[in-house]
Amino acid sequence: MAQAEITGDTMRTADGVPLKLALERALFRSRLRAVMLVLPLFAFLLVTFVLPIFDMLFRSVEDQIVADILPRTVVAIEAWDETSGDLPGEPVFEAIVKDMAEGRKNKTLGRVARRLNYEVSGAASLFRKSGRKAPKITQGPYREKLLKIDKRWKNLDLWNLIKREKGDFTASFFLAAADMQYQPDGSIGMRPENRQIYVHLFGRTLWLSGLITVLCLLLAYPVSYLLATLPLRSGNLLMILVLLPFWTSLLVRTTSWIALLQTQGVINSFLVGIGLIDDGDRLQLIHNQFGTIVAMTHILLPFMILPLYSVMKTIPPSYMRAARSLGATPFTAFVKVYMPNTVAGVGAGGILVFILAIGYYITPALVGGRTGTLISNFIASFISGSTQNWGLAAALGVMLLAIVLALYFLYDKIVGIDNMKLG
Repeated sequence: MAQAEITGDTMRTADGVPLKLALERALFRSRLRAVMLVLPLFAFLLVTFVLPIFDMLFRSVEDQIVADILPRTVVAIEAWDETSGDLPGEPVFEAIVKDMAEGRKNKTLGRVARRLNYEVSGAASLFRKSGRKAPKITQGPYREKLLKIDKRWKNLDLWNLIKREKGDFTASFFLAAADMQYQPDGSIGMRPENRQIYVHLFGRTLWLSGLITVLCLLLAYPVSYLLATLPLRSGNLLMILVLLPFWTSLLVRTTSWIALLQTQGVINSFLVGIGLIDDGDRLQLIHNQFGTIVAMTHILLPFMILPLYSVMKTIPPSYMRAARSLGATPFTAFVKVYMPNTVAGVGAGGILVFILAIGYYITPALVGGRTGTLISNFIASFISGSTQNWGLAAALGVMLLAIVLALYFLYDKIVGIDNMKLG
């Protein structure tokens, strides 16, 4: 450490620098080193977590396809009064014929056709059919020739959609995610009941995730208690059994449940073998909600055990002995003394399991069937499936994120996030 000397009223280091300034420089250098140490982690989180979330937020409202691929049409259709009940005029038909011809030449017509088909059924085939013949239409009357190619150009819903989606941003994806749509008069209303899908899926996702969390808690609590109270040798053996699933692929564990639960699987064959059920009345244990609940509870159980164990391990055994010495029964001492001290572990494990469950899609896709799939399965389907509806997938993802954040803040208000600990 550099020596310091007092010169006048100021204490200085041996090299003449004021001591206060030297301390500030040393503190700055230590902070800079700390920042440099965490900078790689910060950059990793920024690239892999923060930026994708902002990209998802942007994709949920961004919609430039119509304006980019049909530029003449979106300009010409401005003059059309959609409330008149009449088709657009000749300039609009001329514009869309030229846009389709150019889009077919640039191989971009399929993108706008797919985008419009999200909301008006048959728009994709209409654009493909008309796009093949559009380059041959070199002069008017454009409206008459286009209607001769396909009468579906009389559909006012299609023209309303083109005019509504001519901007750079749209609310259509969020409306679809909430089972809502634009009405012919421009107002917003609910979809027909037979087309309402996503609100029900959100409800099912929350219900199944909550049920799986409760089941994990009920199963994990006694196991965690044994881990925390058993002798070291026995506790280590039980911990190995708890951690063993992490050494096995998630896909292997899920397919193992398929082998166990299917109609001709191990469990049904065992029940038939002992005469509990008839061979013709085998139980349907898979491709439904039961299969999803069983498989996901098994997979997520360790994520509940470990936080509970880490908290229980810190509870001194003297608490229970003191309660017993004061006249409490073992049950009363456990409920009124031991369990309140595990609330932090319950909160940590509950949030961890619930958030993991709400975003699972591989396991429900394999064992859930029609009634056991979650909203995450539809998000994955819209991103990687044949529909390629990234806007709707992003809107569903944003709504799912909002629900999780709302539940997180609700938990903070009721329990308090400061009470959530991992030991």
